[in-house]
Amino acid sequence: MLTNRRDVEIEWGDCDAAGIVFYPRYFAMFDASTAYLFEKALGMKKIAWTKAHGIVGIPMVDTGAKFIVPSRYGDVITIETSASRIGRSSFDIAHRVFKGETLAIEAQETRVWTGRDPDDPTRIKAVPIPDEVVAALST
Repeated sequence: MLTNRRDVEIEWGDCDAAGIVFYPRYFAMFDASTAYLFEKALGMKKIAWTKAHGIVGIPMVDTGAKFIVPSRYGDVITIETSASRIGRSSFDIAHRVFKGETLAIEAQETRVWTGRDPDDPTRIKAVPIPDEVVAALST
């Protein structure tokens, strides 16, 4: 599967009173990392590929993480992101966070490829992931 790696410097606003990253901030980083994985796979930013494929987005329906080593203000972490499973309309993303060579976090999320519901355009519904997207993520 295609993997994207990016370095992130921990900023003051990412940290809690104990001086470590406040865990919801990691999930914001993971969301961005998923968008960067798709950008690498499809060669365009999220706004462009959602329009190109006529979808509303890829909402998260499940997530979790195992926090092993904390990060602090000024640390540089590396987030490694890849698709670990691709189904008909849903897919799983794996995130591994490293501090240097040390594995700091293992996280996962399940997302759904969604479009407007033709019977009720105020709602969204799962739609099949296009073959070219599956192929791009599977390289």
